[in-house]
Amino acid sequence: MLRLRVLTAIVLLAGLLSALLLLPAMGWLLLCAAICGAAAWEWGGLASFGRGARSILAPVFALACLALGYSAGLAGDRLPPPSYLGPIYLVSAAFWLGVIPAWLALKWKLDSAALAVAVGAVVLLPPALALAHLRLIDPRVLLAAMAAVWVADIAAYFSGRAFGRHKLAPGISPGKTWEGAAGAAIGVLVFGIVLSSALNIPPPAGWAGFAVLLIVYTGISIVGDLFESLLKRQAGLKDSGTLLPGHGGILDRIDSLTSTLPIAGLAALWWAR
Repeated sequence: MLRLRVLTAIVLLAGLLSALLLLPAMGWLLLCAAICGAAAWEWGGLASFGRGARSILAPVFALACLALGYSAGLAGDRLPPPSYLGPIYLVSAAFWLGVIPAWLALKWKLDSAALAVAVGAVVLLPPALALAHLRLIDPRVLLAAMAAVWVADIAAYFSGRAFGRHKLAPGISPGKTWEGAAGAAIGVLVFGIVLSSALNIPPPAGWAGFAVLLIVYTGISIVGDLFESLLKRQAGLKDSGTLLPGHGGILDRIDSLTSTLPIAGLAALWWAR
């Protein structure tokens, strides 16, 4: 299983880097829309939709991502004004920072089709648009935003295995610990500081403010992971899908990115003011 996971990860990373560096803006936006559609298919499974409903949900979400991205100018070579993407990112930020902590605490369910579609739109569309937006700014900006989440995930895994004693959310994801979360925060802090220093890019908020932002970013990534874990547990699923051998589904790989990429996009809009 570990070998299969590693091989799949290598193929995914190679494909991501090739697409990131070689595709034109329109081609990348189409890829983002396709990812959004595939994730929407799996989201339908978490919401207990039948195949018929999922076969409608997936293309609708893909087309919505494509339409929103195209109208915002993400298929071209100029950055869109903040008024296009800012409101979408703000809704996403309010959802992850304001709604989801209560959702996790009270263990709400996607108990209606309308709620599932509305929540799915907030969960899936903003990060798909942020994928296109951050890449349009600079592929390295997108890679840095994604790499910080990967670092958090890896650091949490190893620190949790080595030092984990206190459960973070035993009713949702029994394997996660507070020690793992602390390790994730430390890993992202080191990554962010080293990257900023290596590129000679002083953080606009100062080093102390930058550290706080990195810790918050790490926390948001963990919240995204926990939210998908809760939905899978409520749906009686181990994985969101089977598309990625050894890794499960698309949502299993982007759960933390659904919560963090819109925040990164919002930060990019603020930075570019």
